[in-house]
Amino acid sequence: MNDILHESVFTPLENDCKALGDSIRGRLIHSLGKDPRIATERDWLHAVALAVRERMLERWIFTRRGYQDASAKRVYYLSMEFLIGRGLINAMLNLGIYDATREALAEFGMDLGEIAELEADAALGNGGLGRLAACILDSLATQCLPGFGYGIRYEYGMFAQEIRDGIQIEHPDTWLRYGNPWELPRPEGLHPVRFYGHLITHYRANGEAQHFWEDGETVMAMPYDLPIPGYGPGNVNNLRLWAAKASRDFELEYFNEGDYIGAVEQKNQSENISRVLYPNDASQAGRELRLKQEYFFVSASLQDILGRHREDGHTLSALPNHVAIQLNDTHPAIAVAELMRLLMDDNDLPWNAAWRITVKTLAYTNHTLMPEALETWPVELMTRVLPRHMQIIYDINHRFLNDVRHRFPGDQELLRRVSLIDEAGARRVRMAHLAVVGSHHTNGVAALHSELLRNTLFSDFYRIMPERFVNVTNGVTPRLWLHQANPDLSRMICKHIGDGWIRDLDQIAPLAALAENAEVRAEFRQVKLANKRRLADYIAAEAGVRVKPEALFDVQIKRIHEYKRQLLKLLHVISLYNRIRDGQADDCVPRVVLFAGKAAPAYIMAKQIIRLINDVADVVNNDPIVGDRLKCVFVPNYGVSIATIIIPAADLSEQISTAGTEASGTGNMKLALNGALTIGTLDGANIEIRDEVGADNIFIFGLHTDEVEARQQAGYDPRKHYRENPSLARCLDMIASDFFAPDEPHRHQAIVDSLLHEDRYLLLADYAAYIETQNEVDRLYREPEDWSRKAILNTARMGRFSIDRTVREYASQIWGIEPRSVKGQEPKNA
Repeated sequence: MNDILHESVFTPLENDCKALGDSIRGRLIHSLGKDPRIATERDWLHAVALAVRERMLERWIFTRRGYQDASAKRVYYLSMEFLIGRGLINAMLNLGIYDATREALAEFGMDLGEIAELEADAALGNGGLGRLAACILDSLATQCLPGFGYGIRYEYGMFAQEIRDGIQIEHPDTWLRYGNPWELPRPEGLHPVRFYGHLITHYRANGEAQHFWEDGETVMAMPYDLPIPGYGPGNVNNLRLWAAKASRDFELEYFNEGDYIGAVEQKNQSENISRVLYPNDASQAGRELRLKQEYFFVSASLQDILGRHREDGHTLSALPNHVAIQLNDTHPAIAVAELMRLLMDDNDLPWNAAWRITVKTLAYTNHTLMPEALETWPVELMTRVLPRHMQIIYDINHRFLNDVRHRFPGDQELLRRVSLIDEAGARRVRMAHLAVVGSHHTNGVAALHSELLRNTLFSDFYRIMPERFVNVTNGVTPRLWLHQANPDLSRMICKHIGDGWIRDLDQIAPLAALAENAEVRAEFRQVKLANKRRLADYIAAEAGVRVKPEALFDVQIKRIHEYKRQLLKLLHVISLYNRIRDGQADDCVPRVVLFAGKAAPAYIMAKQIIRLINDVADVVNNDPIVGDRLKCVFVPNYGVSIATIIIPAADLSEQISTAGTEASGTGNMKLALNGALTIGTLDGANIEIRDEVGADNIFIFGLHTDEVEARQQAGYDPRKHYRENPSLARCLDMIASDFFAPDEPHRHQAIVDSLLHEDRYLLLADYAAYIETQNEVDRLYREPEDWSRKAILNTARMGRFSIDRTVREYASQIWGIEPRSVKGQEPKNA
């Protein structure tokens, strides 16, 4: 009987066309209850997804068994975001059943491409943070590394972006409207999460205090599991997402008394926690909801991890030997206090033992250099919502500062700077400080970023504990961002050098030699042109603008933020517009400038930037003198699926953040991997990309990090550049006037004022160098052989920026985990 439970229960499924067709028909009839004669395309989508999913599940179960039987150490990746996009094509490619599934559907008269387009992007993230997390999960599974993700199952995501009259309008992202065929609800795995309440302290006979957190509000965390398939013979790992459920769904007494709203009030308040990603924190209620959201998923995840650890038969003292927990940015930093609470209050461990386990188990990835972007919470709010955690944070701070005081006597300023509590003004908890102190490693995500962390943001902590700081440069998965997103280029590469690069991106290097082959360059240009035609069709359908695929496609696709300097790109658009109007642009090539990205709902300046982009686009695109020589387009509702259309078509990648502000960036890597040339500052991973592709194959401009700092410290005067550069002054005057907003004069005056009176991110200081470098871009694009040679070299030299290298470094330097393959298969990088 035991053998039956362990092996024979599984009947391997065949993956040929007939077997897949039978599975799809079976899921349509038996799982969905639909007659194939009248089934809709969406019905077929769900049937195909279920047929693919059942092929993952056996390997998924064997993967979990394999980890358990080997007592393998596992990493748990805690992240507020997992921008995984659509699952169908990715799963079919990773399982090796794409062609057979397409043929099976064709026999039913269905087109796989049309069906796949109906799948919604999973609205579980917003930008690079979530996309990195998704890439890491893909790599863990592909390299057979024991790793699991934990996050939140957002009901409405961040928001769906509509552009109406140039203005960003936010709508709920109803990605779950038709269900999610990939997820597996686990109602038996509920965990309680407490908020508010009060503390009671008892003293043991030895005088040691024992704390009890009582009363308050309890919300239940319900898990949903998503299988994450590795490529080829890889494992199938798991992403567990938490949905908030009320501890009591319905108050019958209120209902019977006619209070129908009160009857479901608690349910609605509880479930608000997992409604949306990043609730607007402009109000007190919004800030409180954000804190509750972060603690909710951290607490549920840690309870789950400790429960699995006990089920595996391990003691809590052995937790660091079997569990590694990675905190992806500061959002999960409350894990330091929560793990201490669980160990001390729920498992009766003494402080010193709990602290040793906590520090040896947790690690922290920092993703920002800007102090204002590091989360802090008012002490008053933390005390009210999480009273026990505030007490634990006080205790951690007291012990830590005592240690610092002992090691650095008399340095009161050092104590003030490293304290977990910011005492200036209204007292606030510094969550990044908590993460650094409570983790065995803190890593940056690019060489420059990590250097700046050590020398600026966390310089005091580096002085105190230098051994805890390391660098792990970000990467991207070539499975999604080249093999899936750009199938024509993937086929071309495979034809010439084989397909080993899909699992090991270092194997793409031989492509570099082919950059000297004229026939290969011509083939590359044809692939790029086909991708540009596809994007042109998409732009016409979604933005209502017709563009010429032969133009240079110049793209800036990322979250809208002042430090990313979309305004600098827009100043180039306006200056180019003026040159064309003045008859001074004969040396400029036709361009399509494409923007995409969302602004946070409470970020007023970012939303004003979006409106200005659209106002400028409206003027440029309708000027008959300009015609097809320049087009400016804002593509709404940017996400993974839209990125897979834009990135393969891009010629020029705009990575123009102020030096010293971007931690790493991953869009720069995706675009270069697809043969776009980068124009950028020496910021984030741009520096490492330059080092890999060669300085001759990238356009670098602008102030360096030390020059930025020197300008700011010397008293930077942005108006000096306005006075001395007539082209720049003309652009700013046009924005300040009614030229781009005739219906509302001075609509954009606030933007101009911010540039002339502060220019925090030194756009005006970099303007002249940026324009000159764009002129170099024009000159090179007029030489298609040289351009395509450089583009191929960019693709060929991106091996270092594979997420697989990133994950191997995490595994060896921070997590201490090793590959464990399914049913004895050895992973390639074992």
